Amino acid sequence: MPANLSDELRRLGRSLVAEAIRAGWDWAGSRAAIGPGDRRGRRFAHMGVGSCIAFPPGAVFGEQYISIGERTMVGPYVSLAAGFAPGEALPGTVISIGDRCTIGRGVSIVGRHRIVIEDDVTTAPNIYITDHNHGYNELGIPIGRQWLSEEPVRIGAGSWLGTGVVVLPGADIGRHVAVASNAVVRGVVPDNSVVAGVPARVVRRYVDGDGWQPPLRREVATPAWWAEG
Repeated sequence: MPANLSDELRRLGRSLVAEAIRAGWDWAGSRAAIGPGDRRGRRFAHMGVGSCIAFPPGAVFGEQYISIGERTMVGPYVSLAAGFAPGEALPGTVISIGDRCTIGRGVSIVGRHRIVIEDDVTTAPNIYITDHNHGYNELGIPIGRQWLSEEPVRIGAGSWLGTGVVVLPGADIGRHVAVASNAVVRGVVPDNSVVAGVPARVVRRYVDGDGWQPPLRREVATPAWWAEG
């Protein structure tokens, strides 16, 4: 067989194999999402009607301590972990995600105490949310082996978290809050505000009678059909 024909056949073979793999991946993505009626879905404390976890998932364990509301979309590669390690017994629901939320690709939600994400929260990709962290006060023990400090976390209804946000233990984010990309949030964030920075601070707030302060550079009207969807 001529060398050029042999090379062409190898290229064709690789192309066919690659196309088959892509087709299989697409098929898996459309069929392997976890829903409320699936065996995997029934492991959760609750998974509401119309909700799903996209394929492929990230690390998921402690499902019996995780509650997901209705019509909530959890994107691919999202890690949902309740407990310090798989198999840890916990007193009740640790992670609660409300109705109509969208959790972006690559988000990690790691809880051991209490994380509440209220209704209609949307997150961009690659966000980290946790309610615990290692102590560092005991100088004779490596930090990674020190016991955990825990504080509850809440993300208020209708809020938006930009790409790369980190939500630390004790964060209490109000309703209708926009968190700028790469912000690190802890403490109380008031309703109807915008926060940015490390640590995050309020850079804009809605004031009754005066509107957004400082004023928005541009206002966008949301079509009714989209808002009602």
